[in-house]
Amino acid sequence: MDQRVKPNPQEIRRARAENPKMRERDLASQLAISEADLVAAHCGDGVFRIEPRVNDMLAGLEAVGEVMALTRNESAVHEKIGIYDKVVPGKHAAMVLGEQIDLRIFPSAWAHGFAVEKRDGDDIRRSLQFFDAAGTAVHKVHLRPASNLYAYQKLVETLASDNQDPSVATVQATVAEPADQGAASIDELRDRWSKLTDTHEFFGMLKSLKLGRQQAMRMVGRDYAWTLDKDALPAMFEQSAQSSLPIMCFVGNHGCIQIHSGPVTNVKPMGPWINVMDETFHLHLRADHVQELWAVRKPTKDGHVTSVEAYDANGDMIIQFFGKRKEGQDERTEWRGLVENLAVSAQQNAA
Repeated sequence: MDQRVKPNPQEIRRARAENPKMRERDLASQLAISEADLVAAHCGDGVFRIEPRVNDMLAGLEAVGEVMALTRNESAVHEKIGIYDKVVPGKHAAMVLGEQIDLRIFPSAWAHGFAVEKRDGDDIRRSLQFFDAAGTAVHKVHLRPASNLYAYQKLVETLASDNQDPSVATVQATVAEPADQGAASIDELRDRWSKLTDTHEFFGMLKSLKLGRQQAMRMVGRDYAWTLDKDALPAMFEQSAQSSLPIMCFVGNHGCIQIHSGPVTNVKPMGPWINVMDETFHLHLRADHVQELWAVRKPTKDGHVTSVEAYDANGDMIIQFFGKRKEGQDERTEWRGLVENLAVSAQQNAA
C-alpha cells in the first residue's frame, strides 16, 4: 500500500458515510487502501485498537460463549458458529480443537487487531478483527445474541492497546515465489510419496524436495493425483449433501486455517458462488476463481486418504476437502467412491 497517496482517516470516514451499505473489502479496494486502514480510521468512533496477542485472545474467548468465527481468503469465506474451546496455545502455532470451531493459527502473521462496534437499527454488532502486516484480514470473531457481553468486554480490556491512532502502518503485500524449482526426479518423488504415514508429512516432503504442491501432483502420476473437471466441485457438494456424508472443509490464509467437520445440507449456488447455509456452518466459495481442481491420494498408517483441492490462477489453494475421519480409522468408503467417480478433466483424459 502506497502511504503517500493513502487517503487520511477523515477522508476514509467520509467515504464510509457516503457508502454505508458497501462491504468493507469492496470499499477498501475502491479507495486503494487495506481493510485494516478502513477499520483503523474509525478508532474512537466504534473501533478500539487491541493487541493481536493470539494466545491471550484464545484464552479469553471461551468465556464469551457462542460466537461466529470467520476465516477467508480471496476466493472463499468460511464461517463457523460455536465456542472457542479445547485451546492449545503456542508461540509459532496455536490450535482450537472444539467440536464446532476448529482452527490452526500462525501468530507471526497477526499484526493488527481491533474491537469493532456497529449499530444495526436498535442492535449493536460487535466483533474482534485481526489483520496481517499488509492490512489483509486473517481472522474475525463476531458476537452472537447468546454471547457473554461481560466476558467480551473484559477480553477487550485485557488486549487493549496504548495506540489508538486512527491510522495504521501497512506494508506491501508480498507474493510468494512459486516453489516449482526443484530438481527432484519422478522416481524420488514417488518413493517419498509412497512412504508417507501421515498427511501432515506432505508439506515437509515437498519442502525437502523443493517442489511446489501442484508441480508435485503433476509429476507423481495418476495413481496418486489427477485433475478433475471444474464441474466436479459443485457435483461434490451436491452428492455430499444428498447422502449426508460427513466431510472436512478447510479454508485458510497464511495466518489461520479454519475447518468444518460434518455433513453439508443446504447448498445454494448463486451466480459464480457456491454457498452452504447450514445451522452452524456457512461457506461462500467463488467457483469461477478455481483454475485447477485436483483429487489427491496420500498414504497414511491407516491406509490412503483422498482429498479434493481447488487452486486459483496464482497457484494458491482456495479450499480443500477430505472425508471426515479420526486418526486410526480408515477413510470412509463413501467419500473415496464419491471422489473416484467425479468427472476427470478433459486434459487428464487426453494425457
